[in-house]
Amino acid sequence: MSDVPGTGRPEATPPSPPATASDIFGERLPDAVRYAELLAEAGVRRGLLGPREVPRLWERHLLNCAVLSEVVPEGVTVCDVGSGAGLPGIPLALVRPDLKITLLEPLLRRTTFLHEVVELLGLEEQVSVVRGRAEEVLNSFSPVHVVTARAVAPLDRLAGWGVPLLRPYGEMLAIKGDTAEEELRRARAALGKLGVVRSEVLRAGVGLVDPPSTVVRVEVGESPGGVRFAAKRAKAARRGNRSGRAHR
Repeated sequence: MSDVPGTGRPEATPPSPPATASDIFGERLPDAVRYAELLAEAGVRRGLLGPREVPRLWERHLLNCAVLSEVVPEGVTVCDVGSGAGLPGIPLALVRPDLKITLLEPLLRRTTFLHEVVELLGLEEQVSVVRGRAEEVLNSFSPVHVVTARAVAPLDRLAGWGVPLLRPYGEMLAIKGDTAEEELRRARAALGKLGVVRSEVLRAGVGLVDPPSTVVRVEVGESPGGVRFAAKRAKAARRGNRSGRAHR
């Protein structure tokens, strides 16, 4: 066990995957193991993951995120907002090859890590990495069917970032903790202003992970982000049209 450079702490080795990992990841389990190793080594070394998280990498992080696949529709586009070290986007990609996933992350050291993970796991055809904040990429980003997030911000603030990235009638799936019901109750007024028409709290991974993952699902209508963001998109589209005519 070597030291994490610059910290004096020993570099931890991830635990062996639990039996349920094979049920969840199937033939991609070796890639999930490699990802766990990358998180425990480079992830800790670069400050993307705390060393105390390494012993619980599987239960608290990889499996907790992978079971989100149960509530994601088939064959859709996904944006993982504030992806960090790739959670939940990378586990989701491993268990759902039918998805096209964008990992959206503003910090360079994290996007550098994400590019390396995508390449090492052979996910280049399925997963792209974009550096930026949700509000910064709004005018240049192709809207997606599903936005995912985990431990990024309170639900009302998170929805303000994620919901405007959705296509009409899309949904945001946020992995939350025990306070999910209360967060949703407090956020309902803000969600309504963002064009959300339906919301609920789900449990994913029942019988596979203990405790199951708590997921807040919010669905939007025809105007994701509400009137304000619809106006912004229309203005950006008009600018794009004028720019296109000017170059003819």
